[in-house]
Amino acid sequence: MPASEPVRLGRKRALPTCPNPLFLRWLTELRDQAREKGLKTQHVYQKAISSLNKYPLPLKNAREAKILQNFGDGICKILDEKLQNYPFWKETREGGGGGGGRAGGEAGKRKKREYVPQKRSGGYAVLLALYRQAQIPGSKGYMFKLELQAEAQHLCDKSFTVPELGSKYTAWSSVSTLIQKNLVLKTHNPARYSLTEGGLALAERLESGERDGNRGPERGEEEEDEEEGGVCIDTQLFMPKVVCCNDCVCLYIVMCRIACLFLVLTGLCYDLLICVCVCVCVCVSSGSHHCKQELVKELQRNRVTFDIRKLNVGDFLWVAREKVAPVPGQLRPPPGRELVLDYIIERKRMDDLCGSIIDGRFREQKFRLKRCGLRRPIYLVEECGTAASHLSLPETTLQQAIINTQVVDGFFVKRVQDVKESAAYLTVMTRYLSKLYQNRTLICRSRELEGDGESDEEERGNPSCTLISFTEFNQGAIKNKCQTVREVFARQLMQISGLSGDRAAAILEHYSTPRSLLTAYEQCASEAEKEKLLSSIRYGKLKRNLGPALSRTVYQLYCTQGALS
Repeated sequence: MPASEPVRLGRKRALPTCPNPLFLRWLTELRDQAREKGLKTQHVYQKAISSLNKYPLPLKNAREAKILQNFGDGICKILDEKLQNYPFWKETREGGGGGGGRAGGEAGKRKKREYVPQKRSGGYAVLLALYRQAQIPGSKGYMFKLELQAEAQHLCDKSFTVPELGSKYTAWSSVSTLIQKNLVLKTHNPARYSLTEGGLALAERLESGERDGNRGPERGEEEEDEEEGGVCIDTQLFMPKVVCCNDCVCLYIVMCRIACLFLVLTGLCYDLLICVCVCVCVCVSSGSHHCKQELVKELQRNRVTFDIRKLNVGDFLWVAREKVAPVPGQLRPPPGRELVLDYIIERKRMDDLCGSIIDGRFREQKFRLKRCGLRRPIYLVEECGTAASHLSLPETTLQQAIINTQVVDGFFVKRVQDVKESAAYLTVMTRYLSKLYQNRTLICRSRELEGDGESDEEERGNPSCTLISFTEFNQGAIKNKCQTVREVFARQLMQISGLSGDRAAAILEHYSTPRSLLTAYEQCASEAEKEKLLSSIRYGKLKRNLGPALSRTVYQLYCTQGALS
């Protein structure tokens, strides 16, 4: 640059992201309002926003926007009415830019209108619930989904679980708006919800307005109609009405200082049915298609009530489905909620067992069955007669794998000869469970809040009546969902020959991540001490030691430089 030429200093003016900021702002507000109310028009507004963002020129009025895709007469009329009422509209017309002229410039200088959820809406209730939970001394700073829904329900006029008639959206749908507005933070799996700094400030204002307006009781001051046992009845449940027998009702159960909404089914208020995974009925290979169809036909012949659906783990399980009354003016009654009984079956033909052992699916399936939340996993093994002699693995290897499944892994194994015997066993199990759970009170529990430990009832030999919902069970059993470091570490350990799920779980109790295990190795004084680091860890019900051989193998795997010999 020549020395005589002056250097121009200054900051380059940033170009607007959209030449029509007014129209963009109004469309965004319309979309958020429709989403808050659960209206399908939110998708129409979203498409219009996308089209507007792609258009590079300013629009003088909404009529000109008709040239854009997804801009119909309705949207253009709404935008023109807003433009007529806008205070800078006359100046904008003179300046020649209805959607992006002087009005756009003035709008850019004006403070952007803050998003505040409507009182008693889903977003309002979620913010208040998270704020009040954060004010409790010793609070963990976040809430799980079910916990948050239960806490927020009494602050909202819509249900967080059941959509209104003619809509598929619930009050929970507004959480996505809160996350998008950076008011709520969603992390981990299962999801944890917490307030951001902006969300905390807004929630404080909402809480202040709640107190000043005296529109609702403070936390812990709710008026409760208490019955014996600390159970309070709420007659304004946002749920399908239950066909009640023996004065059975759905109740709010107050437990552990957290007012969580649980489904309680008593007496004859539910039907028991078996769920058959769709993979059992859909042809996977031509050779097994006939057998799969035959199994379903056998269940029909035995008059077993079953439902075919997608199961993310297992082939058969049983659910208690609540009975619901038909809604006047509706063709079909609303679907009844379902609780999963603690029995799940994985069916294996000998040829399938052989293939799953070779490709590694067998160990993975056992691992996932143990972590699915159901306490009574069963392996149903079909012998296939003489067909086992033509498989890739020796029959002795397959028999040993079956024995290990029962003795080492703790599964109950039922052996049958063919498809008819499988259907017969499922029929007998269905009738047995119907009698076992007859006239019992079933209570919904959450894996997020309570864990998967065995209850006192099971220790006394009675069936557990605290069950998880089918939705939570199936969602938690998704195979390819996001995994934590602990879960990936467990899968790594189980790839070692002889290291079963129980042994991997025992190691994880002491060292939850590879980093913690490597740190422990670094603190050992000698090579021999490193090799024996895991040998005294106890696993399983018998509390046996892991042993020096496995301990040495794990050490070599994680600490050997270069390839293993």
